[in-house]
Amino acid sequence: MNILFSRFCLLSLSLMSILTQPAFLFAQSTKPNFIIILADDVSFDDFGCYGHPHIRTPHIDALAAEGMRFDNAYLTVSQCSPTRCSLITGRYPHNTGAAELHTPLRSDSVLFPQFLKDAGYYTVHDGKNHYGNNKALAKAFDVLSTNHDKSDDGKEEKWIPLLQARPKDKPFFFFLNPVDAHLPFTPDPLAKPHEPQDAVIPPYFVDDLDTRRDLAQYYDEIQRMDRFIGLLVDELKAQHVFENTFLLFMGDNGRPFSRCKTRLLESGIKTPFVISWPNGISSKPQVTLSLVSAIDIVPTILELAGITIPPSVQGRSFVPVLNQTTNTIRDFAFAEHNWHALAGYERAVRFGDYLYLENRLPQLDAHPNVEVIKYQCGHILSLIAGWKAGNLSPAQADVFIMPRPSEELFFIPDDPHQIHNVIDLPAHQSALTQAHHALKQWQEQTADDFPGFEHLTPDNTPRWYQTALPDDAKWKRGQMPGAELKAWEIDHPGPIRYDDVTLTPDS
Repeated sequence: MNILFSRFCLLSLSLMSILTQPAFLFAQSTKPNFIIILADDVSFDDFGCYGHPHIRTPHIDALAAEGMRFDNAYLTVSQCSPTRCSLITGRYPHNTGAAELHTPLRSDSVLFPQFLKDAGYYTVHDGKNHYGNNKALAKAFDVLSTNHDKSDDGKEEKWIPLLQARPKDKPFFFFLNPVDAHLPFTPDPLAKPHEPQDAVIPPYFVDDLDTRRDLAQYYDEIQRMDRFIGLLVDELKAQHVFENTFLLFMGDNGRPFSRCKTRLLESGIKTPFVISWPNGISSKPQVTLSLVSAIDIVPTILELAGITIPPSVQGRSFVPVLNQTTNTIRDFAFAEHNWHALAGYERAVRFGDYLYLENRLPQLDAHPNVEVIKYQCGHILSLIAGWKAGNLSPAQADVFIMPRPSEELFFIPDDPHQIHNVIDLPAHQSALTQAHHALKQWQEQTADDFPGFEHLTPDNTPRWYQTALPDDAKWKRGQMPGAELKAWEIDHPGPIRYDDVTLTPDS
């Protein structure tokens, strides 16, 4: 009888242990599948689940309602190819050796899909490939399907055939890279178009018909992508794998408008970040305010797959946040702006209630995203006309001002669009000191050096006020940030927590 009682007690304890485990551990008997959908040029607040009153994103909204929405997720850069190189390595842009637009990943780069593939995962890349002709990339994926073309649609049509063709006896990782909502904007004949009255006008745009038309067409691109996400979810459910699939939706940089893409303001680096995973996120819906960085995706996925995180990864797993929305993994999120057809060197740190920016090239304007000039978008033409007429508000005139502040500090709760620089106000001096120390230490520990203006990659496209580059300009790529210090060999993540900052005012 004592033996039976002892066995009963052990069984009871085992059951209690299982029931009290974090939610994600229930899925570990069967390895979770992973899908990342990386949208092209979208801002975080252009989705219904993030509060937009008119845009039609029912499928992304449903994922958020049934999973977890992150309200403080930040990119390491607001530029396309550096974001993608950062995300696939779990490293800051200058530590990848590909910190500027159109620079290829180094051939010795450590790519996280390779670890998944080595662990038995079927790995697929589809869509925009902005890493260069990289042998490590080709080796990391069983299927490497790429397409940069934006002639007519967002290039999501391969998603379902690729999912149907996968081997059914393996867990899978799909990295899906649609071209929506990159310029030029193209209509979706299968959906109702948005109207100009649907547009939500930020204070840094002119509220006129041309601007509203631009935004409505941009919304149409997001709507088209959302429709394909709905079809993808339907297919996952038809294959009976939706419950065990960790699906992450996010963007690579802000919307393709002035003062968004390429900028280190929240309109450029704050990303939508929605995770659906029924087997791992059991309480629905969930919203977290915990700060996460795009480089935290790699260690999270590897941890959930039961794979050792390599030392090259500078991010931190946010599995604790998946278990409890109030858990935190970091106090600082860092971002950088380097060459994007135009010279640039800016750094940012998001912490607490603040966003701090440092600009080493204040003599230059904060040029509107080059694509809006190329395609003569209505909203930028309205801004240029207003600037020339002298009737823009300070927020609207921001992209044209020269010289610019070398430092900016924004108090996010009172200033969600980062209009008011509070750097000289006494109430914010403690935060400013904290930002100075954290950013300086991050740059030192991650080998982020400033080569000097004369050594940086120069403009290779005219700025908005120029008709052409100087006749004697012979463009060639300059020195990339971190190159002199061989930043690609550095694995230090810089400060993660407040206690990590060891610099003193005299440092």
